[in-house]
Amino acid sequence: MTTPIRRLPRRIPGWAKAVSAVVLVLAVLFTGVGLSVLPGLKDLFGTETHDRSGPALLQSIQDISRYDAASGNFQVVVDLEKDAKYLPDAIRGTRTLYVGAGTVDAYVDLGKVGERDVTVNDDRTSATLRLPHAALGEPALDPDRSYAVSKQRGLLDRIGDLFSGNPNSEQAVQKLAAKHIGEAAKESALTERAEGNTTDMLRGLLHSLGFKEVKVSYRAA
Repeated sequence: MTTPIRRLPRRIPGWAKAVSAVVLVLAVLFTGVGLSVLPGLKDLFGTETHDRSGPALLQSIQDISRYDAASGNFQVVVDLEKDAKYLPDAIRGTRTLYVGAGTVDAYVDLGKVGERDVTVNDDRTSATLRLPHAALGEPALDPDRSYAVSKQRGLLDRIGDLFSGNPNSEQAVQKLAAKHIGEAAKESALTERAEGNTTDMLRGLLHSLGFKEVKVSYRAA
């Protein structure tokens, strides 16, 4: 009668056990289950932001004589595409869809009002003022309301971003958005609204000083 041969279990090397243990621990740590069971791990492996910027330095002070009488809010969708002449878009080219939101102020520069532009009668009951026409300020983009909807880049552009100091720069679309917002402000009635508000402000001010009749007109700057 033959005795059956009993195979001994294969012994797993110690290094294999160690590697398996490490893999198991990492799997638990970096899965949602592990983070939910041990909520403190989320803070342990989280990132922190440190602001090490230097203090802001005052470079200059400028007196402002203009009266900001109106402000317009604008929004524009910029679709900027740059293509290479002899290469397909998948190799070289970019296309960015950007939503730009910003404001443009309309103001009247009261510093340009001279003595000849103000006429007051002898009993100080009537005044005539000639003011320069309202002008538009520079468009100011709002970073909290401006954002890129989509970005498409060719292979060479992606490689270039890896070695550039400012990857995925949105400077071009931001400038274009500011330009379109400025053009929209020129076509709007923003300056007319500013002149009307300035007129109402000056009439109210002079009436409070005892003037019964106040005439305000606008001239070329």
